[in-house]
Amino acid sequence: MRILHTMLRVGDLQKSLRFYTQVLGMRLMRQMEFPDGKFTLAFVGYGEEADSAVIELTYNWGEDKYDLGNGFGHIALEVDDIHAAVARIRDLGGEVLREPGPMKHGTTVIAFVADPDGYRIELIENKPAA
Repeated sequence: MRILHTMLRVGDLQKSLRFYTQVLGMRLMRQMEFPDGKFTLAFVGYGEEADSAVIELTYNWGEDKYDLGNGFGHIALEVDDIHAAVARIRDLGGEVLREPGPMKHGTTVIAFVADPDGYRIELIENKPAA
């Protein structure tokens, strides 16, 4: 078994696609429309779906906002240079929720940003093995 994807419902598919592809640097893998069901699916990620997990963005036609609830935590992305990643996200209009710094009870350097729908994305700086 392996993880295939995480699904997020989005209120504006084009805005979300711009964020995940242009701001976070993912690639649109495929997009499918289901007129009978009145929804569109778009799959984004960094690697091929056959080899890595991706994110499924689900746009239900006519829905522009969702209650995120309190059960969802975040998506985590590894970055080589967290300060450069946060600066790039900010420059491209992304919302930075937490500036880079060590996590509260450890030394791992993290930051948090939000996508257009408010989903939290944790950036974790890749540090070489000692």
